Amino acid sequence: MHSLFTLRRILFSGFVLIIFSAGCTRISSTEIGAGLLASVDGVNTLDTVLEVITDNFDDPDSARVYKSDLHSLGVITNDPLFGKTTASMYFEMKPITYPFFIQGNKDSMVIDSAVLILSYRGFYGDSTIPLTLRVNEIDKTTPLDIYTNYPSNYPAAFPIKTAGSMGPAKSIDIRRLGDSVNNRYENAKNQIRIRLDNSVAKRFLKDYDSTNAYASDSAFRSYFAGFALNIDQAGGANALLKVSLVDSNTKFALYYSSSSTGATVRDTAVTYLVFGSSTSGDANQIIRNRAGSEISKHLTTTSKPDSLVYVQASPGNYVRIRIPGLQNLSNRIIHRAELITEQVPDDANLGTIEQQMLPPRYLLLSRFDSALNAKRNIPNDYILISGQGPNVASFGGYIAYKAINGYDKVTSYTFDLTRYTQGIVTRKDSAFALRLTAPANDSIYYTQPYPLNLTPQVQYLGTSIGNDAANGRVRLGGGTHSRFRMRLRVIFSRI
Repeated sequence: MHSLFTLRRILFSGFVLIIFSAGCTRISSTEIGAGLLASVDGVNTLDTVLEVITDNFDDPDSARVYKSDLHSLGVITNDPLFGKTTASMYFEMKPITYPFFIQGNKDSMVIDSAVLILSYRGFYGDSTIPLTLRVNEIDKTTPLDIYTNYPSNYPAAFPIKTAGSMGPAKSIDIRRLGDSVNNRYENAKNQIRIRLDNSVAKRFLKDYDSTNAYASDSAFRSYFAGFALNIDQAGGANALLKVSLVDSNTKFALYYSSSSTGATVRDTAVTYLVFGSSTSGDANQIIRNRAGSEISKHLTTTSKPDSLVYVQASPGNYVRIRIPGLQNLSNRIIHRAELITEQVPDDANLGTIEQQMLPPRYLLLSRFDSALNAKRNIPNDYILISGQGPNVASFGGYIAYKAINGYDKVTSYTFDLTRYTQGIVTRKDSAFALRLTAPANDSIYYTQPYPLNLTPQVQYLGTSIGNDAANGRVRLGGGTHSRFRMRLRVIFSRI
């Protein structure tokens, strides 16, 4: 009887090992219910926590904001953890077709106004302090290239220069931007409306129309290089606006009136120039200045383990994560391995800045390939699903909240590293240094799970999965933090 029982145990263990070696190690409450995850009983199923080593680095990658993305506009002047952020916009507005003509009787035309209208799609930061916007003209010596996706984190020597002002500064109450606009030409809401000088309206309505400025796209660009939208930083503003250039709420409106031929009644009219997704150039400059901030004391260029780590949405920084104990684990069945990260609340600013400067909605955990100078996916766990994109819902990275250590709502990001860990302990795969970022637009070299992990392919991660540029930052506990320690928890059975 004893021999038969032993034989059954051997056969059962072999059967379980075959299942897990085939890659079915992702037994998780996320996918198939907590009831099927083996409970930790200390005898057959055990758990252990592996220590991690963490350090902070500046991210040299050049973040880009594409034409269809939400652009950032504003200034963060008071973030004690991450410092100052300044965001400016540069873009072209053009006629829809060429040659272009201003309708109406030119001799009787009376100029009304020129209004730059931008589609408002939300904000990041403090909405109670007004933003003061300034509109300048882009210098014709540095025109935008419609085929270039300009990196947002250019240094101060940005390639686009500005010329003269196009109107007085405009104070924006962010809380009122959702109000409706109702007039003869507009029935809309969520608009940023900036009235420019009447001399600007005259130039577009009369001066250009009497030249060849509207004859073609190249001719128009030689007369007008576009708008430069910047923020007056003297007011202590602390917010970034989110602006869409590609929807119908964004346009350059020219209002005027003229009389019909032989008539005394005047016709009021408006003509629009618009942003063309395939014909207009744009750039979104986002500059980080961390001088005097808390993160500046923790950034390093060497291996310097830190109890606090910082993640800021692109253009931002990254956290390097090393798990030295992984490579020395003996062979075992991995039921679950998850990297757990938790926010360290900023007690000095709870209820104020902490609630305004919200965490990123998504963090990316990857490994860095120095030979390719690029990020690569976590082997076997970060998987692309045909027609759906990456499996971020099961792999992890989306923001979640938990009540721990006396706090009701602590931000947390958890990552499933089960198959990655199983490959290390079973096949002796390499254990890599990992990288934690908050991407806006990013790319990753992707390889399929074992045994098809041969040829990497570049895959792009857009803002629909990641973050809007410059929106989100979080301070997490590092590997040596006393209360919010980053850690790898492993639930396993011995073979």
